[in-house]
Amino acid sequence: MNKPNRIPFEPTKRSKKAKEVKKQVVPTAPTHKKVSADKPSSIKAIATNKPKDSLGIPDEVNRRIVRRAALFCGVPTSLGITTFIVSYVLVSKHIVDLPTSAVVLLSMLFLGIGVVGLSYGAISASWDEGRIGSWWGGDEFKKNFGYLNSAWKSQQKTVKASKD
Repeated sequence: MNKPNRIPFEPTKRSKKAKEVKKQVVPTAPTHKKVSADKPSSIKAIATNKPKDSLGIPDEVNRRIVRRAALFCGVPTSLGITTFIVSYVLVSKHIVDLPTSAVVLLSMLFLGIGVVGLSYGAISASWDEGRIGSWWGGDEFKKNFGYLNSAWKSQQKTVKASKD
């Protein structure tokens, strides 16, 4: 398996000079622009015209990650909560005599799957812009976990190098 170099939306490292120059920039006083009352649409255009953040996750990828994480986390978590409700109704109406430990274990199982599903949903989403990926996301999981693994290893190397 080829080891990926970096995450698709990972920014390139900044030099110390660029950081120092950015810190030395003196903020200027804001100039107030008079906006005419007959053009309210220009206010909306100015307000929604945000600069593209090159260091963040692209919106398309972010929405995909949130959607998958909500699906893989939300379904098991709701089943875990539903387990409590259904078991309460069954026991209180004397339909079935359920042991408390069975209810707790089943709900813990579903809630645990929800926690794992949250991570799986984020890692199994395609991190490439313009590529949706598969429904289950097995290939994307392998690829993205490779990105994370290489990032962890490089971080450990930099920590060890800074300690030496």
